[in-house]
Amino acid sequence: MLNIHEVMTELAKTRPIFHSEADFQFALAWQIREMMPDSQIRLEFKPFPSERLYLDIWIFNQETAIELKYLSRKIESKHNGERFTLKEQGAQDIIRYDFLKDVARVESTVQSSVAKRGFAILLTNDPLYWDRRRLRKANPVDADFHVYDGRVVSGELAWSDSAGEGTTKGRKEPINLISSHSLRWRDYSEVPGTGNFPQFRYLAVGIGE
Repeated sequence: MLNIHEVMTELAKTRPIFHSEADFQFALAWQIREMMPDSQIRLEFKPFPSERLYLDIWIFNQETAIELKYLSRKIESKHNGERFTLKEQGAQDIIRYDFLKDVARVESTVQSSVAKRGFAILLTNDPLYWDRRRLRKANPVDADFHVYDGRVVSGELAWSDSAGEGTTKGRKEPINLISSHSLRWRDYSEVPGTGNFPQFRYLAVGIGE
């Protein structure tokens, strides 16, 4: 059975940094196959024919769904002669919403019995996701969507009434989580290079474990 933390630990040894989310997706799928040769892996799998929902990684013979997010702060690094130039992505409030939406998608996939288990994974070098001390203290519009280390998320999650149209456009609907999830961040890698954010950490929310 897939142990996502063992997979991430092994992946970090050869791929401490990625160019993009697609790069991360392919590398993670490859690592799973390396560690579990019998796994039947599909990328961008559509679990419900009538819905516009695609899972980033689907392990067919284990009925396991994986959704991914890869976010960055500005950094330039070189690993094994390969240069990586990551841009400042920002929009943390929107990304937090999108990640928790991923959690809800995996929950619904498990609840429908299409999958037996799944994971929503967020990998980043941006401490604004995991470090509560760096967050705005005065009535943030995305307080429900915070994913800092140690938080427990559950139930209905929604923007505050003061959230602007530009922030909520395309994301107005509240997110409804079926289960309660304790958010625990883990170290992934520390990369040399230019920039103030060399440490990558990841959050893996497991469903149906």
